[in-house]
Formats: sequence, structure tokens, C-alpha cells
Amino acid sequence: MLSKTTLSALILSTTFLSSLAHADIKIGVVTSSTGPIALVGIPQKNTVALLPETVAGEKITYIPLDDSSDPTATVKAFKKLIDEDHVDAIIGPSGSPNAMGVIQFAAESGTPMLAPVGTAAVVLPMTEQKKWVFKTTQNDDLIAAALVDQMKQSGVKTLGLMGTADPYGENWAKVMKGLTEKAGIKIVASETFQRQDTSLTGQSLKMLMASPDAVLIAAPGSSSVMPETTLKDQGYAGTVYQTHGAALDAFLKLGGKQVEGTILAASLMLVLDEVPDSASKTIASQYVSDYKQRYGENPATFGGNVYDAGLLLANAIPTALKGGQPGTAEFRAALRDALEQTHELAGTQGVYNITPADHSGFDERGRELITVKGGKWALLK
Repeated sequence: MLSKTTLSALILSTTFLSSLAHADIKIGVVTSSTGPIALVGIPQKNTVALLPETVAGEKITYIPLDDSSDPTATVKAFKKLIDEDHVDAIIGPSGSPNAMGVIQFAAESGTPMLAPVGTAAVVLPMTEQKKWVFKTTQNDDLIAAALVDQMKQSGVKTLGLMGTADPYGENWAKVMKGLTEKAGIKIVASETFQRQDTSLTGQSLKMLMASPDAVLIAAPGSSSVMPETTLKDQGYAGTVYQTHGAALDAFLKLGGKQVEGTILAASLMLVLDEVPDSASKTIASQYVSDYKQRYGENPATFGGNVYDAGLLLANAIPTALKGGQPGTAEFRAALRDALEQTHELAGTQGVYNITPADHSGFDERGRELITVKGGKWALLK
């Protein structure tokens, strides 16, 4: 006969094991759905409702939080998700500066972080801390290479840079310096600004004085519009290039006729009707359709970055379950390892091949050269 103490221990053990067997997989999602970069964060927040509800028979519980575009609030959100909610992974945050400030918390807690941000600095150069970070946007150099090739073919000899004074703009300036030197293009002016600035007249006048053949604006979301409209207001007639940070319909609405002819490189989501059939086109079309049915409008590509994070997790979870139960350090470590083994996974942004050295994993299938034509996005031909 079992003693009372042994029986109690057995009951507790059985209850504990039962709770583990039925534990939900918890995914935190931190977006900037309010504040200066809300145009980036709103489609990301909305996309949470379209993420997988179950994977390999396990229920997925998403815990969304808004950081109001404030890096300090991002830290608080991450700590809550890690220390109080005990999440198995975190998707987010929306902004590059916000992401740079929370990498250490993801690494210290051993929690995989899927960052839908622009700057490659969250995963490059690879470090012990960044091993816990995966990035669902194309790295800057992949997008920049397409733009510089187009500039060279168009006869651009001199270039001006206008970028945000944060990790996004800084990394773009670094990448462009190397690529333009190799292409024989001289950078004759470089200006920076804050995302919340309300006037860029001074920077624009300096750019006009340098008289470059073309200008590249490196800024995410709505902050990409004012530099271009200010340049046009002051009479700049050269070609304006933008990064994939401007790849949202709000850019067209806010910029109007002044952004006509803009050239950028971004995912196929903006020009689905013009690109050949592919696995990414099928997935992106379904995502756009589902989003439009639910919200009555097309999503910005930033929403696709969060959708792809869900696809990456859904692909990795079956393997990770062999390494531990959800809610444990063993499961989170196995999930990180499985994400790092992602091979030929098609998403809305392209095809992912993640390796220990490359936690973004895109190739040329993750970019298209696009222009603004007649107030709409069009494949550059």
C-alpha cells in the first residue's frame, strides 16, 4: 500500500506531467501599433489574427502587446512576456531601435525572437546574443545591391543619402558606401533626420546644393515620405530611390504625385499581379486575400513579415517538440535550433534558407525592382 506521502507526491507528479502534456505554446507579439511608426505596427498587430492556431496538435496562444513605438516600453513588454507569461518565443518588435534594445533579454532568457525589422544589425555581425534572433525582412545589402545595379544601368554617377539617425539609416549608409564604391558611384552628400521631425528643409537644401544625379532615402514607414516630398517641393528633378521601408500603400497616399517615379526594391507582395507564379506568390496572395477579407484593405508588407514569422515557427515547432515540452527552456532551445535549420521555406517575402551565419536567409527571390506609376506600385521594366 502506498503511504500518504508517496500518494500525494504521485498525484502532484501526475498533475504536473499532465499540465505539461497539455501546455499551450505561448508566443508573445510586440508591435508598435500606436506612436510614430504605427503605419508599420498596425498591419503587424492585425496579422496576429491570421497566424496558425494549432501546430502538430498543440494549441498556439498569442499574447499581443503594443509598445507605442517607445524603446523603453519595448523592454517592459519583453520582460513581461518572458518573466510573467513565460512565452516560448517572441515576434517583434516593429522598430529597429526597439529591437536592438531587447536582444540581450531574449538571449539571457533563451527565448527565440523573430524580428520583423529593417536593419540587418539585429542579426549581423553574428554574436552569441544574436544567435537567438531571426529576421523576417530582407537584409539591407540584398535590397541595396538591386538598387545600386539599377543606378549603374541608368547612368547614375553621383548619389545623395538621406536616412534616419538610428540603426536603420546608419546601416543603410554603411551598406551603400561599400556598394557604391564598387559600382563607381560617388556619394556627394549625406544627411540624417529623426523619424518624428516635422521639417526637413535644411537637409533638403544641402542636398540640392550638392546636386546629385539621384537620392536614396533610407527611412521606414511614414518617415520615408517627407524627405522626398520636401526635395520635390524645392525643385529636385533627379531620380529618388527608397528602401523596402517605404513599401506600404500609405506611402502612395501620403506622397501623392510627388512620389511618382520613385524606385525601390521590395518583396513581390506589392506587384503580385505582375510576377510569375511561384510558391511565394501563392502564399502572399492567400495572405493578402485573408487580410483584405478581415480588414477591408490590403496589408502593408510589414504585416507579411509577421505572417512569415508565424510560418517559420509553424515549420520549426514539430521538430522542437521532440526536444522538450512547451514552457520549458529545453523547448525554447530546441525551437531556436529548429529555426536555424529552416530550408527552402516559402513565405510572403521570399524563400527562407536559414543557417548559423545567416538568420535572415533570403536570396534574390526576396526582392523585386518596383516603381510608382500612375499612383500605384508597378514592376520596373
